[in-house]
Amino acid sequence: MAKHAYGTTLTWDSIAVAELTNINGVEITADTVDVSTHDSADAYKEFVVGMLDAGEVSLEGFFDYTDTTGQHAMLTDMNARAAKTGIITFPSATGTTWTFSALITGFKIGDATTDGAIPFTSKLKITGVPTLAVTASAGMSALTISESAVVTPTFAIGTFTYIATVLSGVESVTATPTAAAGVITVNGNTVATTEASSAITLSAAGTNTVITIIVTETGKSPKTYTITVARAA
Repeated sequence: MAKHAYGTTLTWDSIAVAELTNINGVEITADTVDVSTHDSADAYKEFVVGMLDAGEVSLEGFFDYTDTTGQHAMLTDMNARAAKTGIITFPSATGTTWTFSALITGFKIGDATTDGAIPFTSKLKITGVPTLAVTASAGMSALTISESAVVTPTFAIGTFTYIATVLSGVESVTATPTAAAGVITVNGNTVATTEASSAITLSAAGTNTVITIIVTETGKSPKTYTITVARAA
């Protein structure tokens, strides 16, 4: 599910850097090592993965003369050749962060014009392994499909895809989700925990109908469950 990037922030040594308009993401690349020999199959070169490189994070924005603990501190750390912790925090709806140690390899304030704000740019060279963290919603702890539907596999917190089988004469079902926290939607409609959804009309006998249940906690990524209701022929 796509999310707008507005609201993404970067902290440097636990301090938010002000007035940023662009934060390029972490890009991990791998070197390759040529291990070809005269015995390589079919005279094709062979390679193994070498060192990994987390690259560089570039920042763009506007100079904020009051940001003494953010923008100004970055120049201090560059002069000191000090590695500090950077954290890119994506919008709260994603529950996602990149955390890394980095050295500042570029810092610029300038290019002032008569019709624009004073720009600020910086470059952070990542050293070591960056960490991508995604905080997920807790999700459901139980699920019931009405009309004596046989649900397989047996519900489990870590299982997100199910098949519910009903008799041919069943024309609609309800879904009753249980979740300790977050907003629950069943096919896009909000449902309270332990309460049945509105009736979901099934397709003709012998066909399938998909029910999508999403649990979303504030500041965490959603968990999505898919239940395919199979109506007997």
